[in-house]
Amino acid sequence: MPAILENESPGKQPAVKSQPRAIQIYEAAARVFCENGFGQSSMSEVAAAMNMTKAGVYHHISSKDELLFGIMSYGMDVFEERVLDRVENIRDPLERLRATIRGHLLLVTRNRTKEVTVILNEAHALRGEYRTRIDRRKRRYVRFLNEMFRELQRKGLVREIDPRIATFALLGMINWTYHWYSASGRLRDTDVAETYIDLFLSGLLSHDQAVPGETPHQ
Repeated sequence: MPAILENESPGKQPAVKSQPRAIQIYEAAARVFCENGFGQSSMSEVAAAMNMTKAGVYHHISSKDELLFGIMSYGMDVFEERVLDRVENIRDPLERLRATIRGHLLLVTRNRTKEVTVILNEAHALRGEYRTRIDRRKRRYVRFLNEMFRELQRKGLVREIDPRIATFALLGMINWTYHWYSASGRLRDTDVAETYIDLFLSGLLSHDQAVPGETPHQ
């Protein structure tokens, strides 16, 4: 279960269930929502995808809104575990940036793709406290990226650029990938990741920093 966020009262938390059956429902519902959209999907379709009755689904999930929140919370758990927690303690900020781009891109293309797609496509459908909690978790990543770009600037490793612009340019580049990338196509996701690193750093590095893999001009 996601940790209770700082300054939030346990008694006011929307429930997020982490039992194996609930997670199976999240995964099945994510597939349904990706195919049909949240607004056009029904709990009956989710139940059918699970080979359950609708009453059986409601035994684990109290509402469609809770289900969407559960999917997004589960997706954020996976993102934080697979990406953020693995890179935030890398001391070299350039290597931390490379690892962040690589890890985020591979998560979008390879791991838990449906949950990530729901996070990207359906966040507008969240309401009230559900939306507040997911937005707070997203902001943790935005702050991490902003601070990383500021550190790179302080150390003279990248040229002067608004960290907020760099952050959202990076997020836009990576998050859009799911629209066009196909695992069955000619491109490997690892090659896409390395190309993104090259493209992004080529525009970001200061003039006295070599782009990875290139020899500085004499």
